[in-house]
Amino acid sequence: MHSWLNFNGRFIKENTPIVTAGNRGLRYGDGLFETMRFENGDIKLKDLHYQRLTHGLATLKIKLPAFVTGAHLQQEILNLVEKNNIKGAARIRLMIFRGDGGLYEIDAPAEYTIQVWKLPEAKQEFNENGLVIGLYDKAMKSCDHLSNIKSNNYLPYAMAAIHAKENKWNDCALINTYGRICDASIANIFWVKNGNVFTPPLTEGCVAGVMRRYLLDNRTIKEQLCEVADLQQADEVFLTNAVAGIRWVQEFNGTFFKNNISRELYHSTIA
Repeated sequence: MHSWLNFNGRFIKENTPIVTAGNRGLRYGDGLFETMRFENGDIKLKDLHYQRLTHGLATLKIKLPAFVTGAHLQQEILNLVEKNNIKGAARIRLMIFRGDGGLYEIDAPAEYTIQVWKLPEAKQEFNENGLVIGLYDKAMKSCDHLSNIKSNNYLPYAMAAIHAKENKWNDCALINTYGRICDASIANIFWVKNGNVFTPPLTEGCVAGVMRRYLLDNRTIKEQLCEVADLQQADEVFLTNAVAGIRWVQEFNGTFFKNNISRELYHSTIA
């Protein structure tokens, strides 16, 4: 049985075609998306998600209709969760993109889709079996004003995810044009050294992660450049995103890590 999605405010079966071949989101990756965790009747970190969304839309010069406010989108998400009869936790994906038009037809009206997937029933817990991650260095992320956006043009991350799957890893770290670590295919990267927690600054080309922002606002964390050797010589490494929260990395490129601070951060922030 196919579930429902929301396309421009209308419920549509998920297997229904919704865009034409002329859609700018399809042709050029001209849009962005948010991935959110829904739990206990609410969107986790929703204010940070909306801040990132509005900043990204402004950067890409995408204008939504005036009635499509944060409150409107939140209600649409709630309605879709109810329509799909999801009672527990869920993963939400909101995608906004320009509609039909050629490369210079920038006035194409913005459109959006919302999708929802039920998350496993098991209680969210610290991952005792740590992640195994590798390095993807065949594509380098640029360090510019577009690099922090969760853009629909996701090719470096898609290729990193393929590389991880081919090598039976859980994820891959990506590098920027300077050869330094910026983030992972679906997460931001943090590392611990001598009791201090670090993460690459946004100027290094990483996505402006919502959980990353939350930790920076609420914990003592230093933004610092990260060479590949820094990650290999770390005491601990962990990944963050809005859906999974904090996930401990057990191994990177053959180096194994502890999880003392990763565990403490998880239990004080997520649990």
